[in-house]
Amino acid sequence: MNIKLRALEINDLDWLFSIENNQNLWKYSNTTSPYSKDTLKQYILNSHRDIFEMKQLRLVVCSDNINSIGLIDLFDFRPEHRRVGVGLIIDEKYQNKGIAKKALELIEKWSIEKLQIHQLFSFIAEENHISRKLFKSKGYLEIGCKIDWNFYNGRYNNEVTLQKILNE
Repeated sequence: MNIKLRALEINDLDWLFSIENNQNLWKYSNTTSPYSKDTLKQYILNSHRDIFEMKQLRLVVCSDNINSIGLIDLFDFRPEHRRVGVGLIIDEKYQNKGIAKKALELIEKWSIEKLQIHQLFSFIAEENHISRKLFKSKGYLEIGCKIDWNFYNGRYNNEVTLQKILNE
């Protein structure tokens, strides 16, 4: 499958609404309340703003014949330090097909070419073994664990920090 990254479009609104309001995912994104369609519409309409201004960027993972497979986010962009965080979500029906690995490769290449990034990092719940395995398979190293960092499911949960230094 030929995977690509593209900008958010207004026709992504319903799909984005379903992802952002999936309460099973909130624990990983520190979301505590639902988003309205109007809020998400405004987000999409403003998504053209520059990463240097907004310090974040959200792209849609897609293929030649599937318009919306997942989302990949760049966040906490610090151009003066040449680093940026990366987060990724792939729709359940497209998981375990190598799509996430390809999306990480694409965002890494784009980050080097367009942003001159030296390092990428990610924060992943310790219990999210699938995501940790994915990032580690792409050369990310676990560099730390924040104990009792997030509270969900009635208990405190640890969060692992992963980092990848990019070759230049």
